[in-house]
Amino acid sequence: VPVEVTSKIAGPQSIAIIVEKNPQPLAASFELSNGTEGYVHVRLKMDQSSNVRVVVNAGGKSFSAVKEVKVIVGGCG
Repeated sequence: VPVEVTSKIAGPQSIAIIVEKNPQPLAASFELSNGTEGYVHVRLKMDQSSNVRVVVNAGGKSFSAVKEVKVIVGGCG
C-alpha cells in the first residue's frame, strides 16, 4: 500500500506511521534534520483493512491524523 505523508507543521522532528491492525503496528519511523520538509513516501504491507495513523513531532508537541485504508482482493482501496 503506498502511503504519502505531507506535513505543513513548521520544524518537524520525526514522523511515525502506525498500522493499527498489523502484528507490529509501528510500520515506519523517520527522524528529520533541522530544515527538512515534512514529507515521506513509503510502501507498507497490510493484510487487512485498518486505520493508518501518522504522528508528527514538532516543537515538543505531537500531532496525529488517521485514515482508514480498506484492503480488498487484488489491491487496496
